[in-house]
Amino acid sequence: MIQPVLSLRQTIADDLRTQISTGRLKPGERLPSETQLASLYKVSTPTLRNALALLQSQGLIEKIHGKGNFVRRRLHRLTYSGGALMPFDPAVHVTVHTSQLRARGALSGLLKVPQRTPLTEFLCIGHEGESPHSLARIYIPRDLAPTEPPWCRHGKTEPSTPLAEIQEKVSARLPTSEEASTLRISTALAVLAITRVSTDATGRVVEAALLVLPGDRADAIFTFHHTIDEGRAEA
Repeated sequence: MIQPVLSLRQTIADDLRTQISTGRLKPGERLPSETQLASLYKVSTPTLRNALALLQSQGLIEKIHGKGNFVRRRLHRLTYSGGALMPFDPAVHVTVHTSQLRARGALSGLLKVPQRTPLTEFLCIGHEGESPHSLARIYIPRDLAPTEPPWCRHGKTEPSTPLAEIQEKVSARLPTSEEASTLRISTALAVLAITRVSTDATGRVVEAALLVLPGDRADAIFTFHHTIDEGRAEA
């Protein structure tokens, strides 16, 4: 009787998971090539890749394009609070890429500007060691954008205009293929997606930020301050 492919996938994943948990495969260590592993487990390459995809979705391994599969290093948990990731970890460094574009589609609606309005985009990618940590895309109307890349620590910037209101929308969803590739996570692993829109006293949107955090290590904390009505308190 032929063993089901799903069972083979699970068997391989369980064996590799055990090797990782017992330290036989250490954090940062490169796994044998997919061809070698398929030969070792006597399975087809697609079946082997299904097993690796399962481990990737569980956050145990990461696939680096052109290099292979690696045991994922244990990364610090991310806590999003007050418009930024807290606390700041000096081990995390951020790369910033700046580009010029024009507002289109949903981006035009998010910033409340006409189509083709000039914008500046800041792509901020946080890294812990060599592993991607977080991803943020920040859009600012070009006439407000600073000449130098803003202070960009996990998607928090310093707007050039005083803010009157900040709205945030938090949702859980599957990553796009581009997001999964950038963060080196499986497309089956949910991410915490945060959309933050900042407006000034005139109601103009001065910044829109789209943050993506891996769901296996991200938390969001919101604190509300309750104000007691003095008139009711005296009554």
